[in-house]
Amino acid sequence: MPRTSSTRAPGGAVTLQQVAAAAGVSLATASRVLHGSGGRRVAEALAERVTTAASELRYVAHAPAQSLARSRSTVVGVLVHDIADPYFAAIAAGAMDVAREHDLMVLVANTFRDPGLERDYLARLRAQRARAVLLAGSAFVGEPFAEEVAAFAESGGRVAAIGAHGTGIDTVEPDQYGGGRLMAEHLVSLGHREIGVITGPAGLATVAQRLAGFTSVVARPRLVHADFTREGGRAATHELLTRHPELTAVFALNDLMAAGALAALRELGRPVPERVSVAGFDDLPVATDLTPALTTVRLRLAEIGARAMRLLLDDEPVGRLVPAEAELVVRESTGQASTLH
Repeated sequence: MPRTSSTRAPGGAVTLQQVAAAAGVSLATASRVLHGSGGRRVAEALAERVTTAASELRYVAHAPAQSLARSRSTVVGVLVHDIADPYFAAIAAGAMDVAREHDLMVLVANTFRDPGLERDYLARLRAQRARAVLLAGSAFVGEPFAEEVAAFAESGGRVAAIGAHGTGIDTVEPDQYGGGRLMAEHLVSLGHREIGVITGPAGLATVAQRLAGFTSVVARPRLVHADFTREGGRAATHELLTRHPELTAVFALNDLMAAGALAALRELGRPVPERVSVAGFDDLPVATDLTPALTTVRLRLAEIGARAMRLLLDDEPVGRLVPAEAELVVRESTGQASTLH
């Protein structure tokens, strides 16, 4: 039975949070039942608990919240891990192009890969009555945002994400897994068996998905974690080749780290691709400027940002999943596996 004691704020209207507490469910679940948000089906028993609690507490959906989307500010938030990273800059640029078409101002905030800061920014944007928020950074493994997202939605705003955030919101989902698999198949087709992988920071869903796709083909690559930077890739490549001089290929999970890998191999006197092949991920503009030009996995980042912003600004029910495919782009940095060590 719903717990109804001490749930009504003295002198105030019953809130969705109070209904959720009385029903013994999360705020996100209560919102899905009473507001139809999130796009996911709620178990019948849970739904009944929520509706019973709402009835007993005489909960009425806050009318201004239902129409607030039309009266909110013209600010749209875009939360990224690091706007200096070309990956996020390209996504933000695509999102901003669409926002400009709707005469909206975009506020971009760096989260520095801190899930607590990301949640804090979302709460601040809700307090500022931002019209919508795009979560453009990779999700953090084991860090749900359902409560914060539901609170933002209840206030009349909308939230969308790039990549799986597990909250039932509108999502543009790049095929990170498929991209990792494509690169593994490419390297194996060239005869590579001794492969090192520079994985990027642990705990990011993007890293986990790209690596999972790669290891679905190459079961036991040599792994080194590094920052998603050129210097991170350079240091990781030195470490990989010191530990495993037999490696014939290095796959970096983003293009910046791959650029660092190329620099390290020049320092080590190992020509690319004659001795060691190098591959990246994302197909940033720098990929064609490197020597040799970088084989990589292409994600159409500006288009991904634009798609996500369009989801935010339309009036369709939330919970949609829009896939974004990955493409293998073969350039001069990969070649047949060397028999020299």
